[in-house]
Amino acid sequence: MKLTATDMLANKLIDGIVKEPLGGAHTNHDEMFKILKDEILKHLEKLTKVEPDKLVEKRIKKFCSMGVVMEHE
Repeated sequence: MKLTATDMLANKLIDGIVKEPLGGAHTNHDEMFKILKDEILKHLEKLTKVEPDKLVEKRIKKFCSMGVVMEHE
């Protein structure tokens, strides 16, 4: 069985999926750097609005929930 990025996202193991340039990240470094920079800045803007204690609390909850099987409704 293969665990894909989509599977990991659905299971809340990752926060998101970064799209690669056509042909893959290795084919266009400059475009990949731009995509990553844009993603980092987008998330940084959101994260800087949250108090550090809340960020830590949320991250701890996320990691503590990993590996716990939950039934879908």
